Amino acid sequence: MTMEAQNAARTPHIQAFTIPNVLTYGRIAAAPLLGAFFIPEIGPWIAFVIFVAASVTDYFDGYLARIWEQQSALGRMLDPIADKLLVAVAILILVADGMLAGWTIWAAIIILMREILVSGLREFLAELRVSVPVTKLAKWKTTMQLFAIAALLIAPAIQGAKSGIIIDLGLAFFWLAAIVTLYTGYDYFRAGLKHLVDE
Repeated sequence: MTMEAQNAARTPHIQAFTIPNVLTYGRIAAAPLLGAFFIPEIGPWIAFVIFVAASVTDYFDGYLARIWEQQSALGRMLDPIADKLLVAVAILILVADGMLAGWTIWAAIIILMREILVSGLREFLAELRVSVPVTKLAKWKTTMQLFAIAALLIAPAIQGAKSGIIIDLGLAFFWLAAIVTLYTGYDYFRAGLKHLVDE
């Protein structure tokens, strides 16, 4: 086997285990860990630390991939999946714990439905070899979701009750994220519909 062929054979392995991709793998692994460690008394603190650490990697994996020129198709595929898994598991935990209840359940439903819609849309557009880039507003939406969820995870441990300023702030950002989610979901759907009509 020639040197060029050997390098080509090693390339997928090298790309799969770049630091940005490893950070993304860690975020995917954090999703089930979040559910496993969310237990009474010590659970909120552990879940909060896991969630915040995983959320921080959401920034660094993309940043490092750009500055080190290690962007890959694998990373672009897994990054949004990792975000969706982390947010979905966290929302399920908060619903089960009663932190998201009443009308706020609808904000959770909006967020989860949008994530499923966009995932299906991306899969359809991938078959057409059409890429839909993540907009800045969508990134802000993700930031608001992560902030809101982090606040709701830790609030009972800090306040000792399921009410107070931290929870109110978390719920406000959660609703704001849901509203922005509606708009960005519509934006993605409109872009996808255009390509569907063209087909």
